[in-house]
Amino acid sequence: MNPVYEKLMKCYESVREKIDFTPEIALVLGSGLGDYGDSIRVEATLDYHEIEGFPVSTVQGHKGRFIFGYVEDVPVVCMQGRVHYYEGYPMTDVVLPTRLMKLMGAKVLFLTNAAGGINYDFAAGDFMMITDHIMNFVPSPLIGPNLDELGPRFPDMSDIYKKDLQEILRSTAKQLGMKLQEGVYIQLTGPNFETPQEVKMCRILGADAAGMSTAAEAVAANHMGMKVCGISCISNLACGMLDQPLSHVEVQETADRVSGQFKELVTAAIVNIHKGLESIS
Repeated sequence: MNPVYEKLMKCYESVREKIDFTPEIALVLGSGLGDYGDSIRVEATLDYHEIEGFPVSTVQGHKGRFIFGYVEDVPVVCMQGRVHYYEGYPMTDVVLPTRLMKLMGAKVLFLTNAAGGINYDFAAGDFMMITDHIMNFVPSPLIGPNLDELGPRFPDMSDIYKKDLQEILRSTAKQLGMKLQEGVYIQLTGPNFETPQEVKMCRILGADAAGMSTAAEAVAANHMGMKVCGISCISNLACGMLDQPLSHVEVQETADRVSGQFKELVTAAIVNIHKGLESIS
């Protein structure tokens, strides 16, 4: 058996021994949503350390657990703390949680993150719906022998962030009276922030926001047939756009400042996605 698939199945069996819950939507909680689990009706929690072979996040402030419960009446599984490529894990470990949530039964992957704004029309505190991504600067999670049990060798990537889901996010923001930017997310390796020239390169390539996660997760989910959507919290303008150095403190401060709005948007979007799920192609 392929060792990547074997590891995934061991994790799945470990979860199923402890948790009897079938989610409809899988939600990855980025900066600004770390305590989102406090606002849902929790049925169970599972610490990553309790899952055999599961990669554990080393980022300070990431709780490192799955939360199973309900957003209103929608069954969800939430990741409180994701694994990043810059932590030294192979990309197959980075996307293992995504694959695991699909095996649990999740049909939709809702990705969130904090990102640096590259588009000059953006401001710190904005929300950006991800319409597409660029991830040529990190390895594809599909490199190596194909996991035929999960998906095809050469999966189509023309509609990763489902247009039907984008329309739901767009209409949800309008319903709430919230401004929702739209744009392309670029995943870079991190953990260092980009240089001014690298930011300029990303803008030339067509990126509107940069971060260190998300795109690889979206590729793995798309490979397995999940419907994907995503929202970035623009936590700062990228290096060189303002005359000041970047810091993780600034990222966290912005994420904390707009976390209430972010939670409201995500909650309403989950409810609306649930209502429209059967008609999403």
